[in-house]
Amino acid sequence: MTERRAAIAGTGLIGASIGLGLVKAGWQVVGWDPDDRVKSDAREIGALSATSLSLADLVASEPDLLILAGPIEAVIATLGQLDTDVLTVDVAGVKQPVVAAASHLSRFVGTHPMAGREISGPRAASIGLFRGAAWVVTTDGAAIGDLEELEPILESLGARPVRMTAAEHDAAVAKISHLPQLLAGALLSTVASDPHALALAAGSFRDLTRVAASDPVPWVGLLNANRAEVLSAATALRAELDRLAGELNTGDRDLLEPFLIDAQRRRKELAPPVVAVRVAIADQPGELAKVGRSLEASAVDVRDLQLRHAPYGGGGVLTLAVRPGDAETLRAALRREGLIVAD
Repeated sequence: MTERRAAIAGTGLIGASIGLGLVKAGWQVVGWDPDDRVKSDAREIGALSATSLSLADLVASEPDLLILAGPIEAVIATLGQLDTDVLTVDVAGVKQPVVAAASHLSRFVGTHPMAGREISGPRAASIGLFRGAAWVVTTDGAAIGDLEELEPILESLGARPVRMTAAEHDAAVAKISHLPQLLAGALLSTVASDPHALALAAGSFRDLTRVAASDPVPWVGLLNANRAEVLSAATALRAELDRLAGELNTGDRDLLEPFLIDAQRRRKELAPPVVAVRVAIADQPGELAKVGRSLEASAVDVRDLQLRHAPYGGGGVLTLAVRPGDAETLRAALRREGLIVAD
């Protein structure tokens, strides 16, 4: 069988994570990034088989698949200059302007993996980043044959391809991704002048504002590119908050209780975003090194971690939050290192 070749333009977190998965699946992966250090780091972690000196050289290498994984402004600019018959995809978080910019290409599919991390760059890449995650595949202007060729590739990365239009995607992510980014910033801004509130901030507040730790530069482009849908979602949220404030003002618990019960039900219906893996850490050298080796071997994506010390010092319990599909893989790796893992 002829070795398949992929070219990745943009080798940061998403591009490098894709590269890791494709290399493992047997692809030859060539990458390019405008930042030479980022490109070099991606090659060093094994996400690339080779690097290209320029974007033009990358496209001219005639790959089987071309992946545009840069910021949305860069993707749109690249598409405007691109002339190729190679199956081309992007991974930007807004789809309508991208699909419009690619309308002249004979083989283009706009996509968006619903996965990421608060830290960026290839050093944060993970071969398990897309495991169990939905990967939107937009149908606008895409040939059925191209969709059918692409989807098994995404599945090989551990993702679940989900077809929808670019407009449906942009409306959905405005509500579940873009609006929460603004909301996290607004919550932090609200408490910034209250030192007591900041001192008391615990797990729930950290969870609600976690996305604010993301690199702000790409978010500016995404929010502007999808501003109509984001403004619509913000207007709907404002109306809901005004309604709740009105009910709270009455002091009638019978008005608020059904709302909170319904919210609880809806949250429970969602698949759990993370699973907690708890491992006992003894008070002796090398324990955290064992955890590190387990994480490297299992290649899971750690979403959060917390070390709770034993009451009288020394040792404790380390809780690692991972994607639901990664929990058993990590538990097995920890046990192979001789660590005690809670079931």
